[in-house]
Amino acid sequence: MGKIIALANQKGGVGKTTTTINLAASLATLEKSVLVVDADPQANASSGLGVNIKEVDCSLYECIIDHADVRDAIYTTDIDGLDIIPSHIDLVGAEIEMLNLDNREKVIKQLLDPIRSEYDYILIDCSPSLGLITVNSLTAADSVIIPVQCEYFALEGISKLLNTIKIIKSKLNPSLEIEGFLLTMYDSRLRLANQIYDEVKRHFQELVFKTVIQRNVKLSESPSHGLPVILYDADSTGAKNHLALAKEIINKNS
Repeated sequence: MGKIIALANQKGGVGKTTTTINLAASLATLEKSVLVVDADPQANASSGLGVNIKEVDCSLYECIIDHADVRDAIYTTDIDGLDIIPSHIDLVGAEIEMLNLDNREKVIKQLLDPIRSEYDYILIDCSPSLGLITVNSLTAADSVIIPVQCEYFALEGISKLLNTIKIIKSKLNPSLEIEGFLLTMYDSRLRLANQIYDEVKRHFQELVFKTVIQRNVKLSESPSHGLPVILYDADSTGAKNHLALAKEIINKNS
């Protein structure tokens, strides 16, 4: 049975999409079968994995609103064992269209249930908001990875997210767990980065991943080539960090 992991933080620019793309590619490199669900209308995870958004006939939007078959929305990528359900800018309006649906918080869960057993991991890239699509993603997930950027306002907004997780746990998805807090954009030369690291560690203790994602040029360049960093430059720090994270998650779940 595949494990569904949502990557969420309503604060933008913390490295959610970068983590989703590169963690998925690393898991696939370690011979796991992986599906990325791009639940962000910006569709950056889709283009970052080489999907041409303009050529997509069936995306997450069509599955949610037009009840399209989820299998029609699954696209392969350049990496063996890594598939994606792409997003579309129309997803912005989907939240309003979903308001009339029965069980509107469980639409994504119902979509993924039939294909869940076909993958080892399903990663959902959430949008930087706590709207209905993110609520859907958290309701569908077994656990959530929370990327935290090593910068001054890092912990701002986390309490809001944790509160949302608590509400979803009590009302919609009692088995939702926190997979871990992931420190991103870490620069060991900056005293502030080390202070944030210590603070996150002090707050959340064993919930913090041992792996830290360092600032890395190759990591920020790779999406513009439509490639995960492991294909763009396998020797880069970014590639090594995400491989280490993938191993940590596999070990934790084995």
